[in-house]
Amino acid sequence: MAENLDLAIVNEFVEELTKAGVRHICVSPGSRSTPLTLAMARHSSLQLWSLLDERSAAYFAYGLARRRKEPVVLLCTSGTATANYFPAVMEASQTRVPLLIITADRPPELQGVGSNQTVDQVKLFGSHVKMFLQMPVPEASAPLSRHARQAAWRAVLTATSSPAGPVHINWPFREPLIPPLAPLDSTQAAGAHPAPGALAQFGRAVTAPDWTILNSVLNLCREMERGVIVCGPQDDPELAKLLIEMALQLQIPLLADPLSQVRTVGHTTDVVIDGYDILLRDERWFDRLRPDVVLRFGRTPTSKALGKFLQAQAEAWQVVVDEDTAYSDPYFTATHVAVSDPREFCQAFLRESPGSFESSAARGEWLAAWIAANADVQAVVTSELGTEKFQNGLFEGQLPRELMACLPSDGTLMVGNSMPVRDFDSFLKSTESKTLVMANRGVSGIDGVVSTALGIAAAESGPVVLVIGDVSFYHDLNALLIAKRHALSLVIVLIHNDGGGIFSFLPQAAYPETFEHFQTSHGLDFRPAVEMYGGRFVSVRTWSEFRQAVGQGSQ
Repeated sequence: MAENLDLAIVNEFVEELTKAGVRHICVSPGSRSTPLTLAMARHSSLQLWSLLDERSAAYFAYGLARRRKEPVVLLCTSGTATANYFPAVMEASQTRVPLLIITADRPPELQGVGSNQTVDQVKLFGSHVKMFLQMPVPEASAPLSRHARQAAWRAVLTATSSPAGPVHINWPFREPLIPPLAPLDSTQAAGAHPAPGALAQFGRAVTAPDWTILNSVLNLCREMERGVIVCGPQDDPELAKLLIEMALQLQIPLLADPLSQVRTVGHTTDVVIDGYDILLRDERWFDRLRPDVVLRFGRTPTSKALGKFLQAQAEAWQVVVDEDTAYSDPYFTATHVAVSDPREFCQAFLRESPGSFESSAARGEWLAAWIAANADVQAVVTSELGTEKFQNGLFEGQLPRELMACLPSDGTLMVGNSMPVRDFDSFLKSTESKTLVMANRGVSGIDGVVSTALGIAAAESGPVVLVIGDVSFYHDLNALLIAKRHALSLVIVLIHNDGGGIFSFLPQAAYPETFEHFQTSHGLDFRPAVEMYGGRFVSVRTWSEFRQAVGQGSQ
């Protein structure tokens, strides 16, 4: 087939993507996306991941971009393929992960006339993307060449600037779809002027703290007697270390979500409170441990009990530190909002505060009360888990402690939604282990979790272990093909309780005549499916067998 010289622009676009920092492309096979697929596959600086199912591909790209903290391209053909990206795009939007979604499209003359595999893809993802770019049909012209080059840079700059997030590029192509080969040597000499339309360099937006709000927070902390730091889900271990330093300097407790990295940053301290989820289920503690100042970081906490506690503290000064004006406050109790990169805020706070917080007897008693209550919770939990009742069976609440004891150092733990992440919230103790603990808590769906974990594994960031419930595993079984095709290692701890019973904890359970519509039992044996994809399936019945299986799988 003859090459389409108008598609040389596509080569220029791809070249600028690489110069802007893109290294990974997640592509699902399709015809209309041929120009981009060929241009990207031919480029020596890009690694292509060929992924057959678009929904799984999107979550894989999400996990890869999130773990590597860099933009990753998603590429598909036109039609329903594009809509399969939607769940992962929503997750990337909520958790601020830089995805570049490129959807191929039919040209304008084929829109709305019954052409095959043609739908309206303009602004398909709506408000879930930071920016939408509708590309013109390629033509061999200087203005369109400049436009394509700048579009690549603009997309990367937008996706990676704070707050990061997904960008959608929709690009219509006319047949023939084969682009010409790019020049063999497109290397640009250092210091040379960039090609027309391209950038030589860009600076990403990082939101620094405003001095006025920082000074107000410092003053609140100087005057407080009963302060609390709350850190919800976030992926930055360095921020976790800074928050521990702040808590120690202020002599206040740090309530750490299991996904905050605070519990697993590599060292422990009494100021880190990890038993709050169990403690605060007794609402009598709401008054006993009533704070006057709350400093909040990260996304919305996993714990419902902690959320109710924060909502009940309407008389406290509550400071939310968030890099976006769409800050996390579903309790509507914030009194101060610092729009800032959280790490920048903490560093500025610590720079300005040395020696400015005098020791206080009241503050010391306050911290001691939290530490004592937390110690009591952990003592009771440890005692109960050690009884014959729990030692003779596989109680899900014991899984976090057993797993952390046998995980390899400097790995990543992915935790599924529904009950697994709640069990980790309740039962994961602070540990000396350095483990990045992640979950898809942006939209908190149970779909795409296996694909996300495989994307994390593809980031080459050390061993990866996934803890997941059986219904969530069922939703994303086809993701196992990614592991087979790309030889990726992943240890999956499957909690198989035939659908579990999370809805039994909700008010719906009080209506037995309709409760069958909330039950998720399925009766499936997953061994054949896992083995079909080339995986090894091991059933365990004791914690000793569990530790042995995890150890063997992590090697």
